[in-house]
Amino acid sequence: MITKLGRESDWSKYHVVVAGIGVAGYACADALMQLGARVSVVDNGAGPKQQERAEILRTLEAEVLLGYTGEVPSCDLLVVSPGLRPSNQLITGAIATGIPVWGELELAWRLRPTIAPAPWLVITGTNGKTTATMMLESMLRAGGLNAVSAGNIGTSLVDVVMHDSYEVIAVEVGAPQLPFVHTISPHSAVCLNIADDHLDHFGSKAAYVAAKAKIFERTQVAAVYNADDEATRVLVEDADVVAGCRAIGFTLGVPGLSMLGVVDGALVDRAFIENRQDAAQELALASEVQPNAPHNVANALAAAALARAFEVRAPAISAGLRAFEPAAHRIAQVATVAGVNFVDDSKATNTHAAQTSLLAYPRVVWLAGGMAKGQDFDDLVRQVRAHLRAVIVIGVDQAVIAESVSRHAPDVPVLSMDRTDTGVMREVVEAAMGFAKPGDTVLLAPGCASWDMFTDYGHRGTTFADAVREFAATRSGDGV
Repeated sequence: MITKLGRESDWSKYHVVVAGIGVAGYACADALMQLGARVSVVDNGAGPKQQERAEILRTLEAEVLLGYTGEVPSCDLLVVSPGLRPSNQLITGAIATGIPVWGELELAWRLRPTIAPAPWLVITGTNGKTTATMMLESMLRAGGLNAVSAGNIGTSLVDVVMHDSYEVIAVEVGAPQLPFVHTISPHSAVCLNIADDHLDHFGSKAAYVAAKAKIFERTQVAAVYNADDEATRVLVEDADVVAGCRAIGFTLGVPGLSMLGVVDGALVDRAFIENRQDAAQELALASEVQPNAPHNVANALAAAALARAFEVRAPAISAGLRAFEPAAHRIAQVATVAGVNFVDDSKATNTHAAQTSLLAYPRVVWLAGGMAKGQDFDDLVRQVRAHLRAVIVIGVDQAVIAESVSRHAPDVPVLSMDRTDTGVMREVVEAAMGFAKPGDTVLLAPGCASWDMFTDYGHRGTTFADAVREFAATRSGDGV
């Protein structure tokens, strides 16, 4: 039966349709063919990258249908890539006809080795997932463990479980990966925060939060929540976990019992020590967290909670943070020009991330815009208006942001850029320098997706950084 399929099953009896030929879909199709399944791959795109992957899969005797917009083909199982909305006709059609639907995570869980599979430490949240996952991997390795980070972070989890042998896996999970998980049982899991995001994908915030909630189902040891974000605590309270699983909180304040927090500039543990009723154990200095911003300290606490749940000793937490190298485009310092600080936080692709970034600096020229994904910016502007020197907006939904600023921060100047090509960044940087004063920060924290003008958020951030350096080079006598 499909419900019992695993690594050692006879897959030759089954026809599996994989929807999507991106990184996740390609890895799923490849793994299933290795196991002997009959595989069909469908994708509504037909660009060069899809054609390249299709050619490889066809040589392995997979059926590949590009530019496909029809109903789900007859099959025994549908495996869906995270890019497909739950409302996609392939998914709704499969459900209506009784075809089981699995996501990439579910398939990866089923394909783990039968003997001594690596436990999963799972991280989700609207923002901070990649940073926290990379911090966790660094802590695990500092503790002497053979560990890897995979999943939404860019390394296919299916590839990892099929081809590599690790003692533990730090798994980054985005909300679009969660609707079709059924049997995953992580060692420990955390939801960092919840804010509006992917509303266009899920159709409502309630559906988005319901997807996030699945991260805690069947958690075995520690269900970790953000004590400073009530919504995450509620998810843990409502979760159907394994008997004996503990609820562990983290906070930027002084921790209560069974929590991690901050005391006198140190990250401390009152959850995984024997005398937690009366004491706390220092894990690391907050100053060791880089980039040193409050939300990154929160990420470090979440990662530390998962590491401690996996019995990583305290010295390895500090060593892991010191060894940690932040991913690109996350509050990354680009240059200082005539006393003005330029920062690339292109990864801030929603309002929650943008707000967190903006509040980290006292006075900001905010570079915003792109594809708003159905978000409302009114609350964001109300929260950050005291920090704003000026706002420069780009992209297809720039008017949404400009109108929010005019309503809630009418004294803040707003400049809308009409250009829709990537060269607009040079004009943006010059305009920002016209608004900024020495000591200010010019901050690219768009609050929006990048696909209207750029390949992805990385392309957007690199274009911004290149424009800053080009501008700096033209200013004779200015320090960079």
